[in-house]
Amino acid sequence: MLDDRAKLLLKALVERYIADGQPIGSRTLSRASGLELSPATIRNVMSDLEELGLIASPHTSAGRIPTTRGYRLFVDTMLTAQRETIAPQILAAEQPKKVITNAAHLLSSLSQFVGVVIAPRRTSVFRHIEFLKLSEKRYLVIIVAPDGDVQNRVIFTDADFSQSQLLEAANFLNANYAGMAIEQVRERLKLEVDQLRGEIAHLMNAAVQVGSEVLTQEQDEVVIAGERNLLSVSDFSTDMGQLRRAFDLFEQKTQLMRLLDTSSQAEGVRIYIGGESHVVPIEDLSVVSAPYEVDGQVVGTLAVIGPTRMHYDRMIQIVDITSKLVSNALSHQK
Repeated sequence: MLDDRAKLLLKALVERYIADGQPIGSRTLSRASGLELSPATIRNVMSDLEELGLIASPHTSAGRIPTTRGYRLFVDTMLTAQRETIAPQILAAEQPKKVITNAAHLLSSLSQFVGVVIAPRRTSVFRHIEFLKLSEKRYLVIIVAPDGDVQNRVIFTDADFSQSQLLEAANFLNANYAGMAIEQVRERLKLEVDQLRGEIAHLMNAAVQVGSEVLTQEQDEVVIAGERNLLSVSDFSTDMGQLRRAFDLFEQKTQLMRLLDTSSQAEGVRIYIGGESHVVPIEDLSVVSAPYEVDGQVVGTLAVIGPTRMHYDRMIQIVDITSKLVSNALSHQK
């Protein structure tokens, strides 16, 4: 365990390094900590912290920088939340896709790093369906989800249908199946197909098939904004390999989805530092994430991704505020 003096010096070193980005020497640390200690005493404490793996000496520099373990101890036990004045933000209660996109850009804008949002988990329930004839045997299926999201898909059929037949099929589906999961609709149609005219049954089956694809294919869509912000982060300017791995991560998205899915199972803000998440194994990246809700139920996760040398207190506020804004916008949109 660290004594109080070692904790104060580690806290001062991390804060100074986050602010300046330069290895911290004993003289600088003495001034930053406010402790009246001799340079020799401070060097001894720093040596102890280095042996514990909390700080490290880069190259031949006489100064020290925090390690992933040092950042973790700082975040878990020494971080004091500074209530900065973050200008009031608004996310309008629009269609879910737009709310999610706006949230990712808001996270990026406020943090100056990368904003990531996993879109709400969607059910395969439809609220309303319509058909529009585009040409012979070619139709537009318009599907409205319970959350108001509208999806359009084109289907092709063997038979040609009149507008009255399209209206008949839509009315039947809306009257009998609205509010049901697509899987249930498919099973019910199989049982009731004998009661329907053959051509109409084929049309409805085609609509149900495309509806199932539409309502489930974007189940875990990831929206990312601000990747280019990392190009201006000095921590990456000397290590293009780390930067390349970061961009590969954003492009593939699968690892991010696994990480943020884990985050959605926890309450409040979570912080992953360096490669400790095992899901984002990039030493110089940290992730600050939080779940968001719709009508009290957790449906997705959002995060800021940036260098380990970030102002964690500010990132926590940004992520927490944005999570509440998204929850509010999605819960009140119609």
